Formats: sequence, C-alpha cells, structure tokens
Amino acid sequence: MRIVGILLAAGEGSRFGGDKLLAPLASQRKPQTGAEPVGVVAARNLLAALPDSIAVVRPHDTALSAVLSAAGMRITVCENASDGMGASLACGVAAAAEADGWVIALADMPWIRPATIRLVVDAIASGGDIAAPSLRGARGHPVGFARANREALMLLTGDAGARSLIDRNAARVTWIDVDDEGVLRDVDTRMDL
Repeated sequence: MRIVGILLAAGEGSRFGGDKLLAPLASQRKPQTGAEPVGVVAARNLLAALPDSIAVVRPHDTALSAVLSAAGMRITVCENASDGMGASLACGVAAAAEADGWVIALADMPWIRPATIRLVVDAIASGGDIAAPSLRGARGHPVGFARANREALMLLTGDAGARSLIDRNAARVTWIDVDDEGVLRDVDTRMDL
C-alpha cells in the first residue's frame, strides 16, 4: 500500500508578516546545529515517518522550494494556491493521485513527532478511511485519508482545507489519542516561535 505525505506549504503567512516557513526555529533534536526554518523542521518530521512525501508550494516561492527540496521533499507548485488551503490540498492529492492514501501535514506545525505521524499512517494502512490524532479531545494534525476520499479531496477549495470533509464523515474518522502537544501547536505569529 502506497501512502504519500503531503506537506501544505503554500500559505502566505499574512498574520506572521510573510515567509514564516523560512523563519528560524531552534531544532529540538540537534540544538548544537542552531536554527532550521520552520518548514524544514515540519518536512523532516513528515519524512521521518513517511519518506514518500510531497511539499505543495506557491508559484515563484523558490527559496522555500529549495530548502524543502534539499530536506528531501518532492515539490509541487500549486498555481492557484491563493485560493486557499483547500486548493493547495487538492493540488497535492492530484500530484499523487495514484496513491492508496495521503497524510496531510501543515508546514507551520513543526512540533509534531514522527511517531505520531506514523500512527496516522498505520491507521490508514490498516483500513481506516480517515484518521487523525486527538489530544485531550481536541482534533489535531496531521490527517490521513484513504483512496476512497480522492475525488472529494481533489474538489476542495477555499481556506477550510478538509475540515468540511471530516465533519461530513465524522462516523468514519478514526481518532488516535496521543500525548503529543505538537498536534495542536502551530506558528501563526512571531510570538509562536
């Protein structure tokens, strides 16, 4: 079974003031090496759990594309990324349309442990339709989708991402209780660093 990781890295970072995925974040695993960009840390965590992964970026975002590619991600440019997260997610799924499933991660969530991502992968690989981590009852990221959701994912638009798909199919979601605070923690402003 082929499950592909999709790192959504096509946002504009407007609340942050732009280029938040290139902002330095001290590495928790290798503090002696200094800071890596937020997006690279998120990419490394996804790749550690799911080596077959794609990063979705905005057109002309060459600096981000270069660092994510150097980290090991395949790059997909979403021409209509300005339409919102749903459009970026649809681009990512279309770039790996032949996969049996996808795990959708957000590039501004660099604190998710690879072991948590692996739990989502395992839930989809063992027959789950939709899977996501939950921390103390709160829905977290990343979210996994089986192939049966491909068409619905490829039709997404707007800024809500796959939230509507999850809400409409709540009975089909496998919730995975985790103790990983990273599933809820993202970078929206410079204070979040």
